[in-house]
Amino acid sequence: MPPNFKLQCHFILIFLMALRGESRYLELQETAEYDPFLLFSANLKRDLAGEQPYHRALRCLDMLSLPGQFTFTADRPQLHCAAFFIAEPEEFISIHYDLVSIDCEGGDFLKVFDGWILKGEKFPSSQDHPLPTTERYIDFCESGLSRRSIRSSQNVAMIFFRVHEPGNGFTLTIKTDPNLFPCNVISQTPNGRFTLVVPHQHRNCSFSIIYPVVIKISDLTLGRLHGVQSKKPPAGCGGIGDFVELLGGTGLDPSKMMPLADLCYPFHGAAQVKIGCDNTVVRMVSSGKQVNRVTFEYRQLEPFELENQNGNSIPEFCLSNL
Repeated sequence: MPPNFKLQCHFILIFLMALRGESRYLELQETAEYDPFLLFSANLKRDLAGEQPYHRALRCLDMLSLPGQFTFTADRPQLHCAAFFIAEPEEFISIHYDLVSIDCEGGDFLKVFDGWILKGEKFPSSQDHPLPTTERYIDFCESGLSRRSIRSSQNVAMIFFRVHEPGNGFTLTIKTDPNLFPCNVISQTPNGRFTLVVPHQHRNCSFSIIYPVVIKISDLTLGRLHGVQSKKPPAGCGGIGDFVELLGGTGLDPSKMMPLADLCYPFHGAAQVKIGCDNTVVRMVSSGKQVNRVTFEYRQLEPFELENQNGNSIPEFCLSNL
């Protein structure tokens, strides 16, 4: 694992510990033996590609990027647990309860969250998700098996759970379904290429990259009606109409990140920018009156590039946080 990627893993692990409220009591032995971001390894994915279905135990703090069946069994009271699921950008995540043995009346719980939440910050943000925050939580202790299967609205989802009695737990099956028009995405990798399309929908879509990166935008189309490009907007995006914005920061929620640049004029060509933030977001704001499309490539910044600020780059406030 590259050193800078490892740094970003530690960044998110700190968030996970803060979620548990136990950042001062991080168990060194546990972190030394297990790195949840190992599942982001492309080699591991290739090795497991022929093994269907995939089975393994679920840990109290876990990260999963492969479909399969996962079982959690408490060996002692586990009071602050979370498992994060991430799929490919063009996929939804389906969580199916196979077996649940917890004591809801005794204080146990098992909750699915539609998206990710870390240290109080959500992805997608409340501004970008189609559901209000309260409806993004699905509590097994309230719904039981009447909602045996739950599907996410994007390529990430998570569960919170608490199990007091040793031997109790649950088994989940994680599956993925195709998403023809992915809207909100967290990238699994520090390098890639993606086209974000919003077809006549009044919604905001964010593509999040949890690495300092170079982004190269090769195509931006804002409005195409019957093959004819719509009129250019007035000078400056002004926060209205249809546009793309680049955001950067140290948290997860795009609505709490720093706006770095606005793109509100269609173009074909190449526009490259270096963003040395912990998290970089390409966010498209759409009125729903037209079809919007942006194509971009991204790659992780090398350590020497973070030190060299020459060229087209974002000011030092991002670089100083690394």
